[in-house]
Order: sequence, then structure tokens, then C-alpha cells
Amino acid sequence: MDQKNGNFLSAIFLCMIVLLGWQYFVVEPKLAAERARQAELQKLQGGADGFELRKDADVVAPDANGLGVGTLNAQQGVASIDKEFADSPRLSIQTPELSGSIALMGARFDDIELNNFPTSLAENAPSIRLLEHATLEDNNTWQASYGWNSADGNPNNMPNSTTLWTIESGTILTPESPVTLKYEAPNGLIFRQHISVDAHYMFTVKQSVENTSETAFTLFPFGRITRLGAVPDAPIFVLHEGGIGVFGAEHGSEEISYGDLREDPAFDMTTTGGWLGLTDKYWATALIPPQDEVFRGRLTGKQSAKGDAYNALYSLAPKQLVSGGQIETTGRLFAGAKQVKLIDNYNDQDILKFDLMIDWGWFYFLTKPMFKLLALFYDIFGNYGVSILIVTILIKLVFFPLANKSYVTMAKMKKLQPEMMRIRDVYADDKMQQQQEMMKLYREEKLNPLAGCLPILIQIPVFFSIYKVLFVTIDMRHQPFFGWIKDLSAPDPTSLFNLFGVIPWDPPQLLMIGIWPIIMGLTMFIQMQMNPPAPDPIQRRVFQLMPIMFTFLLASFPAGLVIYWAWNNFLSLLQQGVIMSRHGASIELLPNLGFGKNKKSEGDDAGSGTQSG
Repeated sequence: MDQKNGNFLSAIFLCMIVLLGWQYFVVEPKLAAERARQAELQKLQGGADGFELRKDADVVAPDANGLGVGTLNAQQGVASIDKEFADSPRLSIQTPELSGSIALMGARFDDIELNNFPTSLAENAPSIRLLEHATLEDNNTWQASYGWNSADGNPNNMPNSTTLWTIESGTILTPESPVTLKYEAPNGLIFRQHISVDAHYMFTVKQSVENTSETAFTLFPFGRITRLGAVPDAPIFVLHEGGIGVFGAEHGSEEISYGDLREDPAFDMTTTGGWLGLTDKYWATALIPPQDEVFRGRLTGKQSAKGDAYNALYSLAPKQLVSGGQIETTGRLFAGAKQVKLIDNYNDQDILKFDLMIDWGWFYFLTKPMFKLLALFYDIFGNYGVSILIVTILIKLVFFPLANKSYVTMAKMKKLQPEMMRIRDVYADDKMQQQQEMMKLYREEKLNPLAGCLPILIQIPVFFSIYKVLFVTIDMRHQPFFGWIKDLSAPDPTSLFNLFGVIPWDPPQLLMIGIWPIIMGLTMFIQMQMNPPAPDPIQRRVFQLMPIMFTFLLASFPAGLVIYWAWNNFLSLLQQGVIMSRHGASIELLPNLGFGKNKKSEGDDAGSGTQSG
């Protein structure tokens, strides 16, 4: 039966290898080719006039489709509009962390570069371009704008995305020099946007309307973020990319992925206090209405043959504008990197729950403190890799009592092995009686054979919190360790299968088994070999394969996480060795590695094979 079980386990393992190989070498290339083909089709079929926002009089912008192309459908018409936009004047933006411009046609924020974040680690790599206007060659765009709409739904004489604004004051938008844009409508309304920016990523837009006519108007202000083009879904479930927002103090964050926005009806809520926007892994844009006014917010998506459209929109209650009067409102726009300290600082500046812009996950009560602890040591040592090593030691100290109890239990069980072997021999044909006698022995000696599993189970949330911090926080992006690790948030770039770069060959992703994953696998293997071999052949085979499986599994994880696991294993080795030696229990490392023989009594240890985290 044991041999059959061993063969069965081997068959399962081989099937897993075949399935993984088929997935990586056959299925994934085909999917990638199909995605590329669909993207190319969208480029060929799509134009700047192919996207229409949901027509909703009290939320959307006054023009029919929100992109300033009117009802043009012919490619020639699209080209003329695009050329008109390209030739229109722009207002330059210069801050320590941002550069770009605002299009005076439509008063659109559609040209924002993040100065401190290059696209890659390559020398002279360009900066990340967050907001961008679509061209005929590339219909992807991400932009924001503010404006007014008429309560009667009539867009005539309202500024829209083809309106050409003038600069009334200021020349360049900087933290020290705000600017004012102006538009005089034919109906006697004078619109102004007073725009200021801080030293980071927050714009403040104060809108005002002056009525020089004899007619009264009812207007409502709105803010809008629009993103067009193919946006891939988040590659892993722990990461949120898509619509996000907070709608009222009694609610948490609403998170709707790009995929759900394409398929589900729009999210719509009216509340007081909050914000909404669109987010990627590291970057986001968000509209912040006045926190003391009621606003209606919507997160929408639309899928069509010409491409996808995503929108975050809000509108305030209608405002009465009498003849000779003036009305105004102030909103804020965040467009930048989701840096933890900066986001927390904005959260403290009366923006309701703005810290939820960063997706800390279910274990936020562990994840965010974990980041703060890592950041604390980073401020001291200037290296997040060193911070990980130090925090791992602190975690080991916190869990030391539990781990100590686990190892003490394992040491005591080893001393009981002769009695355990006698029970198995006496009741070899009566498994039920054998188990009863074993449980009786455990009770008499006050032992829990499952105690070794507790450190692993309890540390799972800690492991996940470190993984979440490394994966979602931009503070870890492009952070080096030592040697070949230039980015702790990316996998180890080396591979055993090209001799770590000696052979000029780029292995497929499945074979990218770097140095740190191998170190992690070796430490895990050595830790398991410190225990006697498991009595059950299937269990013994599983423990033998586990380090190999984890090596392949973690090879694609962020290098910082693999370093944490390897360092944690090494500390556990030292801890286990010291505790077992103090209790007189023999360490089976050398015999299990073939440099000696196991004691006969230790060959059938029922509690073996369990490792501590």
C-alpha cells in the first residue's frame, strides 16, 4: 500500500509539472499573442471620436461625448480636431515632483509627468507620464477637468472640451505662482478657474461664474476623470486597479476593478464627504469635492469595439446665479504617486479617509504597521532590504515564546520515541487501538503533537502583510538591496538555468529560479532535515518535495519577500538547534543528509516533519 501511495504521489507531482509546463510554454504565449492582436485591432478601429460618456444631465460634462469632438465621425474630421488641439496653447506646470502642462482648449489636465519616478531602472529612462492626451496613433488617454453645466440640460454657451480659455493671470503654474483661466461666454457669463498646486501632486481648482446678463441661471459644478483605451485587469487578486472612492464617513472604500466597470452598471451614490477616482498599482487620480457639501459621485465604464472608457465623475447641488451675481466652488485634484507618507498627510488635511487610496488589504491592521516599521528602519539605514532583515528578527522575538514551546514539545517527543515505537509494534494490526494508546501517551506526558504547526499558522498573516507591503507600496519600487538585487519589489532577476547570466540565454518565466529563491529552498530543506524522517511514506515524500515546490513558487515573488523567508528560515535553524540541544534531543541533520545513521528509535517519529516558521 505504501508503494502504491508513493507511486500515486509521484504521478500527481508529474501531472503538476506537465500542467505548469503547458500553461507557461503553450497557453500563455497564445494568450499574449491574442491580447496583442486585439490591442492592434483597437488601434486600427478606434479614433478619438469613438468614446461616449454616459449622458446624465447632472453628472457628465456638457458636451455629448466629453472629448470635444462633437458629432464628427469621419476620420478627416477627427484629424482636424486633433490637429486643432495639438496647435492650441498650453499652460506650463513646474513643481519639484511634477512637470507638464494644462491644455487651454477645454482647460484639461492631460499632460502630467512624475519627475521622480522613471519607467525603469535603465539609465536615462523617461519619467512616468500619468495624464496624457490621446493622438491618432495611440487612443489611450487619461485626463481630468472641471466645469459647469446648466440645470436645464442645455449645453449652449457653457464651456466644454473645445472651449479655448485664456490666461487672465500668471504665466507658469508652480507651488509659488497660481494661475487664473478665463472664458467669456456669448450669453454674458464669465467663467474663471483659479488653479494652484502644492509641492507634490495636489491641485486646487477654484471655479467661479460671474453673470453680466439680465437673465438668471441655475448651474451646477462638476469634476471628471476620463480614461480611454485598453486597460488590463490587475494581474493578481491582492492588487486593486480600477475605480476607487470613499462615499461618506460611514463607509469604507469602494473598489471596482476595470473589468467590473466594463461589465456592471455604474456605481452611483449621493453623500457628504469623500472622494473618488481611478487607480493603478502605484499611480492614481482622484477628485476631492468640498468635504462639507453634498455631492453625487459615479464610477462608470463602457466597452465597445473601438475601445474602453472609464470615468470618475461628481457633481454638486445646483447653484442659483442671479443677474449681476457671482457663484463659486472649490475642488481638488490628486494626480500622482501613491506614496504612503504623502497620502497620510493629505488624509490629515480634512480629506475623508484618503489613506484608503492605498490598498492595504484585509490585514490592514498588520499591513500598515508593518510598512511603518520597515520605513522606520529605512530612515535609519537607508536600505529597505536591511529593514526587512531587522524586522524579521523582531518578528522572531515576538513569536519566540510560541516557537520555544513548539521546539520543546518536539524535543520531548523525541525522547518518547522508544515507547511510541513499542506501541506501534504491539498494535500493528489495530490502527484504532494504536491511535488511542498514542493519545493516552500524549495526555500522560502533557504533549500536543500539533504544537509545531502553530508558529506557521500564526505567522501566515505576518507573511502576507510583508508580501502586501512589497507588492503594493510604491515606496518599495526600485529599492535596491545588495549585489544583483536592484528592485526589492521585483523577482530575483538571475536564473540557475543560464548559470546566473554566464550563458547568454533568457530562460522562460518558469525557469527563472534566482539565487535568493535557491537560498530560501536550501534553508527550508536543511530545516526539515533537522527532524527525523516521517514514518508515513507519503508524508515523507511531501516533505522532500516541499522545498523544491516552494523554490519554484516563490521565484516569481518579490525578491524582498524571498529574502525575508530565507532569513527567517536561517534564524529558525539557529533557534531550533539551540533549543533542541538544551533539552538533550539529537539533531538529525547530518544523518538525514547521509553523513551518519539515524537512531533506530528515531526512524518512526510520529511527530516529525513539522517545521516552525
